[in-house]
Amino acid sequence: MTAPRIAVVDYRKGNLKSVERGIDAAGGDAFIASDPAAIVRADAVVLPGVGAFADAAATMEELGQVGVVRERIAAGVPFLGICLGMHLMFEEGVEGAPQEDDEASTHNARGLAVLPGVVAKMPKQDEQGLFYKVPHVGWNTVHLRCTQQTDGAAPAKRVPHEPNGPVDRSCESGLPSDWALPRPSADGSETCPLFDGIPSGTYFYFTHGFVAPSGPFVVGETTHSVTFPSAVQYGDVAFGVQFHPEKSSDAGARLLRNFVSIVKGA
Repeated sequence: MTAPRIAVVDYRKGNLKSVERGIDAAGGDAFIASDPAAIVRADAVVLPGVGAFADAAATMEELGQVGVVRERIAAGVPFLGICLGMHLMFEEGVEGAPQEDDEASTHNARGLAVLPGVVAKMPKQDEQGLFYKVPHVGWNTVHLRCTQQTDGAAPAKRVPHEPNGPVDRSCESGLPSDWALPRPSADGSETCPLFDGIPSGTYFYFTHGFVAPSGPFVVGETTHSVTFPSAVQYGDVAFGVQFHPEKSSDAGARLLRNFVSIVKGA
């Protein structure tokens, strides 16, 4: 079988070559793409990134990538957001916005709005008043809120979910009005094929100072001052991870192989 062509979206935010090499090693045929037309032709889309939410969102808008990436996700094309790429799946982000400390600000940067909520600063203290180093850099565990994918998984179904607070849906052309949950298995538990063969509690490599909001789309969580989403899923084949699989040794390589397998089966 021919290796699937996977676009690694270039929005001028580094880390592209290591992601490209990781996907190639996992059996995909990765290529770096900034042209929306090239992204449209790909079998799957990966959105990596290191940098500030507001700057990244503005650059994607300037390059004409926002609409096409949203359309690809809406069409059921496999998608993987990595670190900042996962953050950009959400409605808004405070990072780099004019009022960065105000999560409720109307000046927050707009993301892809695939998932509901605002990406906010990671607190430096936990509920007991203990201090943590922020940004959160290094190895940490991902605890799965889903079971591993099984051959007997039931067909996917979409469960309506109302996001917190009013949502401006004017920019959501092509996406359904509900937020999809992960695929239910035959016994009713939730499964996530991205983590097939990866045990809950596995270590991955993180580097970030902002965290995504929680919700029914969360399939993995990590704790560092707070417990935050470290893996999310939209529909059947769109995923986001807070960690860097391309820097996460064997576990990261397995996750990328799983993603390539998802692409082949789409």
